[in-house]
Amino acid sequence: MQKSNTDWTGNKNSVYKTIGASNHTVKEREHNDYYATEPKAIDILCEKEMFDGEIWECAAGQGHLSERLKAHGCKVRSTDLVNRGYGIGGIDFLMQNDKYNGHIITNPPYKYAREFIEKALELVPNGKKVCMFLKIQFLEGKKRKELFKRYPPRTIYVSSSRLLCAKNAEFEKMIKGGGSAVAYAWYVWQKGFQGETTVKWVN
Repeated sequence: MQKSNTDWTGNKNSVYKTIGASNHTVKEREHNDYYATEPKAIDILCEKEMFDGEIWECAAGQGHLSERLKAHGCKVRSTDLVNRGYGIGGIDFLMQNDKYNGHIITNPPYKYAREFIEKALELVPNGKKVCMFLKIQFLEGKKRKELFKRYPPRTIYVSSSRLLCAKNAEFEKMIKGGGSAVAYAWYVWQKGFQGETTVKWVN
């Protein structure tokens, strides 16, 4: 058999990671979609965006993003559906109806990302920002196309270098296993914005 003329090698898991199919088996999915975000992601966001007033991290997990936001001088409200020993647990963000006079920043459970975006934009007033850390492939899909037409992001910051979302916040284990093959971006909405989306490359 002729040797393949390719510069990439990997196993089956690598293939799935590359195409972003993190849910290809039930066993490998973390219960309630708990994949912690590398705090560096907040540094990148805060280099580009200013936030006046309080920030709600509504899928706070163990506080990786919240703590980094605090390090940048932000006042942060932290909640999560599951009590993971940080912030206030037992808060289902999608069931919230009280208006929130602040910004919302989070890495939402991917399977409910569209619902998180819609709920966040429903809750905040005009001028406030909704920032979601999501895969690049979130740009795909007919339902998402309608979402983007109805609520165009003001800016999408594409990370040129790979950032980590680690199952159970096991960052070291992920790094030892080869890091991440998934590309991420910050999707930034500003309530009331109706212009053309700007794409910028960072990191």
